[in-house]
Formats: sequence, C-alpha cells, structure tokens
Amino acid sequence: MLSLIQRFIELGEGYGDIFELCELAKVNKNRIHRAFIFTSKKESKEYCSIAIALKPINSANFFPIYICREGIPNTNPSTQRLLTFQTTLDDLKIIPVKLDIKHSSIFDDKELFYQYVIGVLRLNHLIPPLQ
Repeated sequence: MLSLIQRFIELGEGYGDIFELCELAKVNKNRIHRAFIFTSKKESKEYCSIAIALKPINSANFFPIYICREGIPNTNPSTQRLLTFQTTLDDLKIIPVKLDIKHSSIFDDKELFYQYVIGVLRLNHLIPPLQ
C-alpha cells in the first residue's frame, strides 16, 4: 500500500482567500475530513489560521489540507473573516476543531512549521496515519 501524502496547500490571508477556502469547503462538502481553527501567539497577540482537510479522491494517496495561515487576528468579537468561515461551516453542519499551536515565525522554514502541525494533528488522531 502506498503511504498517504499529507500536505498543506497555503492560500493567502485576505478576504478573497477566505472566500476561496469557503468555496472549496462548499464544493467538496462530501470530502471534508475535518475543519480547523488554529490559534497561535506572536508578541502577545493572538492570530487564527483556518483550514479544511479533504479526504483523498478514489484510491489516490493525497490528503490535502487547505489553509489560510495566521492572517486573522483572534479578537472578541471575531473578525468578519473568521465569522465568514464559521458561517460556512455552520451551513455545512461541520464543527471545527480548535487547537492552540506554535506560531510559524518560530520555525526557520515554513515547511518545518507544516511538518510540526501535521505531527500535532496525527498525534491527536485528527488526520489519518500515514498508511
């Protein structure tokens, strides 16, 4: 059996990117494995990343996780970008998993950050193991 390739696909952090992520969720609603809201801190400010993980198509071994990384301030009340994502998930009857993670700025490389997040997700059984 081929091992499962789990990879983050990064979108931007603006409104257009949030709408793109929401549209990906709507179009792929039957493929959604989980949705995530990650929070992280940098210089005493909190930021949110939002993501959806999609199940592989047919017998493909690719497990994509689309993400808008750390562009949303975590404020009370929530920003419009976060509310847009939450409304989309509500419409799809999906409850997002909320996790605190390290901010990507503490990693020397963005790929190391994504390996760290994949490790956190696997350890918490939120995405499938490699095989």
